[in-house]
Amino acid sequence: MGRAPRAPRPRFRPTIAPENAMDEIAAPLRQLIEELKRLPGIGQKSAERIAFHLLRADRERSQALAQAVLAMRDGLRLCRVCQNISGTEVCGFCANPRRNRALLCIVEQPRDVWAVEKTRQFDGLYHVLHGALSPVEGIGPEQIRLPSLLERLRETNAGGGPVVEEIIIATDPDAEGEATAAYLAQLLKPLTPRVSRIGMGVPVGGELDYADEVTVSQALRSRRTL
Repeated sequence: MGRAPRAPRPRFRPTIAPENAMDEIAAPLRQLIEELKRLPGIGQKSAERIAFHLLRADRERSQALAQAVLAMRDGLRLCRVCQNISGTEVCGFCANPRRNRALLCIVEQPRDVWAVEKTRQFDGLYHVLHGALSPVEGIGPEQIRLPSLLERLRETNAGGGPVVEEIIIATDPDAEGEATAAYLAQLLKPLTPRVSRIGMGVPVGGELDYADEVTVSQALRSRRTL
């Protein structure tokens, strides 16, 4: 006798999660995931992985992370000379007598200082603008740290001759960064013998801190006089 025909398998019907599925997650965990998603480069999946990792970690590990974040917020300030982030009134770069004070590199953000430092091609000082000119967004010279830069250069030159022999403008090669570089060049030329702009290497429209060390190093070496 032939075998009896198999009974048809029940079709799998995937359920559709409700739009408010996150509401069913415990509130403290849901809040942590939402806060992690606010961090740059962290999406929903990454936020969930980090949150569950912290959930599995012991209490001391979580406390250490929380204390490190609070210590960073409470213990950092802006260097009164270069406006870089610092744990003291004057940052380590400005206080280091071995740094070449004839070179000054202007960057948009504190993270850009790290990008330049990792190349090991620059031993001068820095000035951080904390932004770039953007008339569309209402960001002008007064909204970035430009007045402090001019005051710094005037104080440096008050000794009788310009101590800063070259200013390297290392703003991002996007529309705002290029506009800032052009404005700075006209403003700074009377104050120093040479004003230069980082050269080829960093892609147009990119950000300095996303470029690798070799790319930033090449951009520094191929800088051009403005």
